[in-house]
Amino acid sequence: MAKRKRKKSKSKIKKNKNRSYLFISLGLFFLLAVGLVALLKKNQIMYYYTMYFGEKQAPKLTNSPFETQRINKIIKNYSDKTFGLDISHYQEREHINWEKLTISNGAIPLEFIILRATMGSDGKDKHFAHYWEKAKSHGLTRGAYHFYRPDEDPVTQADSYIRSVNLSPGDMRPVLDVEKLPKTKSKEQFIKDLHIWIDIIEKHYGKKPILYTYYHFYKDYLKGQFGECPLWMANYNDVPQPSDTDPWKIWQFTENGISDGIETKIDLNVYNGNKWEMRELLID
Repeated sequence: MAKRKRKKSKSKIKKNKNRSYLFISLGLFFLLAVGLVALLKKNQIMYYYTMYFGEKQAPKLTNSPFETQRINKIIKNYSDKTFGLDISHYQEREHINWEKLTISNGAIPLEFIILRATMGSDGKDKHFAHYWEKAKSHGLTRGAYHFYRPDEDPVTQADSYIRSVNLSPGDMRPVLDVEKLPKTKSKEQFIKDLHIWIDIIEKHYGKKPILYTYYHFYKDYLKGQFGECPLWMANYNDVPQPSDTDPWKIWQFTENGISDGIETKIDLNVYNGNKWEMRELLID
C-alpha cells in the first residue's frame, strides 16, 4: 500500500510540474504578444498618452480652426501608421532642427522624409545634398523626388535624376512628381513621355518609381496608366482617405503641417502601414 501511495504522489508531482510549465509558457506567450502589439502600435500608444497626459505646448505657428481640426482628425485616425514629411529649398537649413522632428506635441515621430532632388532637364534643388546627408545621419528613411516638367525631354530629365541621386538599400524608391499638363504636346505624347522616364529609371534602379500627384489630376489624366507604380496622392480635403477607389500608399494630407523642429509650415504625409510594412517602398 505504501508503494502505491508513493507512485500516486509522484504522479501528482509530475502533473503539477506540467501545469506549471503550461502556465509559464502561456504567461511568456502573453507577454510576448503584448510586447509585439506595443511595438507595432507604439505611435498610437504614445499619441493617446501624450494627448491625455502630456504637457501641452503653445505652437509658434497656427492654422485656421477648420484646418487644425481636419489635420488633428487625420493624425488621430492614422496614429498607428507611419508619418513623414517632404521638403525642398523652400525650407531653409537654419529653420530645421533634425533632433526634434515630431508632430502632435511630440507624440508622433516623423520617420521618413522625401526631398526634392531635381526639376526638369537640368534643375537641381540647392539643399538636396545637405538634406540627404542630414536625413541619413538622423536615422530617417529618405526618398528623393523629381519634379517633372512636361514640355521638356523625358530622357534628359531621367538622366538628370540619375546623375544627382545615388540610392542605397533602405532608401525609398525613386519618386516622380507629376502635377501639370504640357503646353506644347498632346496628352497622348505626355503619357508616352512619362512611360519613357519611368522605364529609364526602373532599368537603372531596379524598381518602379513611386508616382506623386494630386487626386483630381490623377483621376482626370493618369488613372489606369501607371498601375504598377506605388501611388503617393495629395488630397487636402476633409476626407477620411485621399481616394476610396485607388490603391494609394502615401497620403500627403496637408501643406500646412506644423512640426516640432521646423520653423515653417510643411507638407505632412502618412504611409498607410507601419514601418515594417513600408519596406515595400524601399530599395533592396
